Amino acid sequence: MDNRTKALNMVPMVVEQTSRGERAYDIYSRLLKERLIFLVGPIDDHMANVVVAQLLFLEAENPEKDISIYINSPGGVVTAGMAIYD
Repeated sequence: MDNRTKALNMVPMVVEQTSRGERAYDIYSRLLKERLIFLVGPIDDHMANVVVAQLLFLEAENPEKDISIYINSPGGVVTAGMAIYD
């Protein structure tokens, strides 16, 4: 198993206190709830599909609110990147 695979398998959890008790989220779901998309790794067709789906979901949820994207990528497939850019 390479380092990237190991890192992807170690997703931190965060606990949120609500009036109904505690709720645990993986960190990426919690960031998405705050309208922040976390894009890490090479951009390929699969990564583009995931990011576009998140963008469409957030846009449908509230088209007036901003969406932030944190990118940590060495680059990748141009057409996949253009799908995200559109």
